[in-house]
Formats: sequence, structure tokens, C-alpha cells
Amino acid sequence: MDADLAMAVGTVLGVLSVPSFLSAISDGRAPRVGALTLVIAGGLVIWAVSTKPGGYKLAEVPAVILTVIARYLP
Repeated sequence: MDADLAMAVGTVLGVLSVPSFLSAISDGRAPRVGALTLVIAGGLVIWAVSTKPGGYKLAEVPAVILTVIARYLP
């Protein structure tokens, strides 16, 4: 897994974990799945930033996600 793929997957997982987290809190349940997904997403993003020389700028993240999508879709 290269750094761009890890950044894209981590970002998408982080965004998708928010509804699960908020749903569990509003229902009065412990947000276990949302928290676990958020931890995994954070780990992927941290790994991607530390692996890529020079890291990522916040403005580069949308371009990285689109590049990864373009790479894996025919």
C-alpha cells in the first residue's frame, strides 16, 4: 500500500465514521464501531504522512483522493 492510497482510505474512513459515532451517541450507546473506525483512519493518515517524503499539505488531499480513484477505476 502506497502513501497516497493510505491517505485516501484513511480520509474516507474518517469521514464515514462520523455518522456512526454521532448515531451511537444520540441513541445512548457506546460509540465502539465509530471510535474504532476513527482510530484506524487516524492510523492510516499518520502512516501516510510519515511515509511520504515531505508529507502532505491540506490542499493536496482532494487531489490525492482523485488520483487514487482515477488509478483504480478503469
